[in-house]
Amino acid sequence: MARAELGAGDRIVVKIGTASLVGSSGELSAERLDALCDDIAAVRASGMEVVLVSSGAIAAGLAPLGLARRPADIPTLQAAAAVGQGRLLERYAQALAGRGLVAAQLLLTRYDFMNRGQYLNARNTLVRLLNLGAIPIVNENDTVAVDEIRFGDNDRLAALVANLAAAKLLVLLTDAEGVHAADPRLMPGAPVWGEIERITPEIEQAVAGPASGLGSGGMASKVAAAWVATFSGTAVVVARASEDNVVARVAAGEALGTYFHPSSRRASARRLWIAFAQPPRGTVLVDTGARRAVVAAKRSLLAAGVVGVEGRFGPGDTVDVAEVPSQGRSRELFARGLVRYAAEELDAVRGRSTAGLEGKGEVIHRDQLVVLEEQGA
Repeated sequence: MARAELGAGDRIVVKIGTASLVGSSGELSAERLDALCDDIAAVRASGMEVVLVSSGAIAAGLAPLGLARRPADIPTLQAAAAVGQGRLLERYAQALAGRGLVAAQLLLTRYDFMNRGQYLNARNTLVRLLNLGAIPIVNENDTVAVDEIRFGDNDRLAALVANLAAAKLLVLLTDAEGVHAADPRLMPGAPVWGEIERITPEIEQAVAGPASGLGSGGMASKVAAAWVATFSGTAVVVARASEDNVVARVAAGEALGTYFHPSSRRASARRLWIAFAQPPRGTVLVDTGARRAVVAAKRSLLAAGVVGVEGRFGPGDTVDVAEVPSQGRSRELFARGLVRYAAEELDAVRGRSTAGLEGKGEVIHRDQLVVLEEQGA
């Protein structure tokens, strides 16, 4: 998909992080928020639908609670989010109302994506809001999310929301010009990639680095989110939030920031759910023959091809599937799926033929298995 292919009727998800919303005082900046809402209004006026994924709830709650910096402990973080989320939405609602738009709040946790029923309910609500002309403003429900089901940052949430909304484009706004070929803090003047067709280990290594002090996501999390979104057929642009009318310009096809090409085939909601909704509980290591059967022949994964089991998981859990290292090659993750065996049971039957297991040699059925490399991921 070329950048210029967006038009009236298309859906865009825009994600803005805490660092792009606060001023030098560490509090929400009215100027920055107004500029973003001007941008959103311009995109809506062109006939496109917009979903906003906005961080900032915790930052908005710090000053009212007398906190000078982002806390490290979960209870205080959740308290700050409880205070700040209402303030954040109020600011958005007022700003958008002044531009003739209606704001709607959606607070999600990872459980809403892990549970199939919750996932469908969230999708129906989101689509209905868009049909009614509202601007859904999505954030993680930090007041109730626990470590085990937190997204960790809103970049990944934005990627999943892009699939939820069947968006054509995800715009990740940041304080950088785009994705640099090296950390610009260590290598000033490092060039920005204009387009990325496939996310490689070299690209992931180039963006490895810490997040900002007020937020939880860095450039590595944006590239990881781009991997999820492009897998599902959504194009991604990482661009500087402070650029004038950045969203409208990107939506119009202007070559700003870094553009990630989407997969040529949009993954279904179920495939994305299997691949990314739940964190993998372990890894099933397989031989080259098993990989070939899964990838090329599109068969189920059988116990005969399993050579190792890592992690603790039970039937129905999500697991990674990787080929064991061979001939100087490192381990290669190539699939993810819902396993039928508990880890201990699988370890006991690995390498055995289906005939010897009385027909119970299927480890992951092909309908519960997503081949990641099919999407160019």
